[in-house]
Amino acid sequence: MSWLLLSGALVLFLTSGAILGAALGLTGLLLLHFQANGATPLAINATWNMLTDFTLSAVPLFIFLGEILLASGVSKRVYNGLTPLFARVPGQLLHTNIAVCTLFGAVSGSSTSTAAAIGAVGYPELTKRGYKPSVVVGTLAAGGTLGLLIPPSLALIIYGATQNVSIGQLFIAGMLPGLLIAAAFSTWIMIRSKIGEPVTPTFKEKVTFKHVITGLKEIWPLPVLIFFVLGTIYLGIATPTESAALGVVASIVLGLTWGDLTFKRLWQAFKHASIMFTAIGMILIGTVILSQAVSLLGIPRTAVETIGNFGLGPYGILLMIVIVYIVLGCFFDGISLLLMTLPITFPMITSLGFDPIWFGIIVTLLIEIGMITPPVGLNLFVLSSISKNEVNLTSAAKASLPYWLILLGAIGVFTLFPNIILWVTTF
Repeated sequence: MSWLLLSGALVLFLTSGAILGAALGLTGLLLLHFQANGATPLAINATWNMLTDFTLSAVPLFIFLGEILLASGVSKRVYNGLTPLFARVPGQLLHTNIAVCTLFGAVSGSSTSTAAAIGAVGYPELTKRGYKPSVVVGTLAAGGTLGLLIPPSLALIIYGATQNVSIGQLFIAGMLPGLLIAAAFSTWIMIRSKIGEPVTPTFKEKVTFKHVITGLKEIWPLPVLIFFVLGTIYLGIATPTESAALGVVASIVLGLTWGDLTFKRLWQAFKHASIMFTAIGMILIGTVILSQAVSLLGIPRTAVETIGNFGLGPYGILLMIVIVYIVLGCFFDGISLLLMTLPITFPMITSLGFDPIWFGIIVTLLIEIGMITPPVGLNLFVLSSISKNEVNLTSAAKASLPYWLILLGAIGVFTLFPNIILWVTTF
């Protein structure tokens, strides 16, 4: 009966046009009232505990940090500084998109912000130089996904805060997988530049070692900002929330002195960040109410037992969960999908013996896949808009397909070799 009410209420509320947070919260309240003997007061306690959690305060700070970097034009300075480094590599400046997205992801924490910031600079620059527009969009969409995995990551912060998993360990665990995936993206770019129709123009500019060094010198403030955000966590100097606050202060100073940040743009960044966190906060409230109901009724345990009767085993169940995330990723944005599913998938996965840190990275990868999966692939929409529809959604999705397959393959590799992620737990 609980499963019937859960699925029926979700379908009803989601199809009625109710916002996601309200749909999740109302479903949880119905379960608590009708299936848990009127235990709705538990929803109030759970919501209060979540909203007063110190760790969760890192979320609005990291959103604000990403908006400041977007408003300050720092991405343009970094892009121009790294351009000489890849000028003679097969694939040329397409690698710059991946490299700059990786660096920007190390301070922004948001996939969409990363895609928008680097896309606004990279797309006009590369198309002007003669690069194939759809290929440029494909690399930018793929590079943008790294903003969700390369620490600091909003997805990992929310995952850790809501499931009581160490955010510091999640950040460290996400670093190596993120760099490996970035390397895989660049490898594909080199392969693609050698096969099929040309995607890069004939290289004519003379780039010397001096140009490379000069370009790298131009981006020296960015590693300083990365240290404030990540180095303080890894060295044990600051908590994720404290490092986020340090990052906000450092990004403001950096934007005013090195970038193009003005007080007007800073205020706009604050307003955008507030609106974004309000939307996320509403979903968080709905999620924690639903989590309380689902946990109290033992729905995940029942699901594991039911699926276990099919004789699939832990990895068979994991495969089913992966498929569900890929399908739902076609219709929900990443953070919404994460918050909507964790109340059921997290206890289910941990009860099967999988490590919660490992699952945090895997579920983030699954969300990344959704960011470049139509019809609701947000990175595709953002970049199609930046291209002024010169590259439509269909063309952007086709260009992103190789990177989609790389992300999917990474899930398989990290499942076969979990120590790529779990080495962090040995410390």
